Amino acid sequence: MIPPLNSEIAHRLKEVAELLHDQGSNPFRAQAYRHAAQTLEQLERPVDDILHAEGVDGLQKLPGIGESLSRSIRELILSGQLPMLQRLRGEAEPVSLFASVPGIGKKLADRLHHDLEIDTLEELEIAAHDGRLRQQPGIGKKRHSGIIASLAERLGRIRVRRESAEKIIPSIKELLDVDREYREKSAADQLHKFAPRRFNPNGEPWLPVLHTQRGERHYTALFSNTARAHQKGKTQDWVVLFSDDGDRESQCTAITAEWGPLEGRRIVRGREFECMRYYEDFEPQYTEMSVL
Repeated sequence: MIPPLNSEIAHRLKEVAELLHDQGSNPFRAQAYRHAAQTLEQLERPVDDILHAEGVDGLQKLPGIGESLSRSIRELILSGQLPMLQRLRGEAEPVSLFASVPGIGKKLADRLHHDLEIDTLEELEIAAHDGRLRQQPGIGKKRHSGIIASLAERLGRIRVRRESAEKIIPSIKELLDVDREYREKSAADQLHKFAPRRFNPNGEPWLPVLHTQRGERHYTALFSNTARAHQKGKTQDWVVLFSDDGDRESQCTAITAEWGPLEGRRIVRGREFECMRYYEDFEPQYTEMSVL
């Protein structure tokens, strides 16, 4: 008999596979999730026992389950949620994402999203280190340290890696190229559209999604469907970019700058200085204009 948790997680992984297939992702990527689901369905030992006894390394010993899939299974075991599945369904929402971090409840998550205007775990980690999180009411030293530790584990920064920084953190050039591909294909109506569950009472399939590859890194790109994007009328401008290189996942948002020397240009929010350097290096005319 299949342990109930194994069956439940297998069901979620199958749903990921179906959504990836329907949205035009790499067929091998969808097949990997189907294979992982079959592995769990054939496993007599409860998968949470393996995680508690052997950690993520124990999950990776299972047939067809590598580092990325083991992270997904761990997330489902520990939180019952899978951010990747939520975004493929069109349910990804910063408040729920932040609230899933130990030490951050829904009220604090709501304040962080609206008051500090942050949307991603990477931006939350920056706020935790630059002092903004510590200034929030109710965040003491112990709670603050716990949140930092949780984010470090969630974002895969605990283990020191030998790969170059370019492999770990996508370059501005690469991110803006994925942003360009998404917006061009969306404008040409070349992308699969699905009906997000949030802010879509009529169930209209309006949200285009792109699955694309840059080397070993897989990207999922789609327009932002957050409350703030709707409030500011940016649902056709802000592009959320999710990347997965097999070792870790990351998320960022590309927007059109509305002020300063980068006004009118596509930038990656939170990495404005790097964007300025990018335009200086790749567009000589930008350097000449910025000096005038």
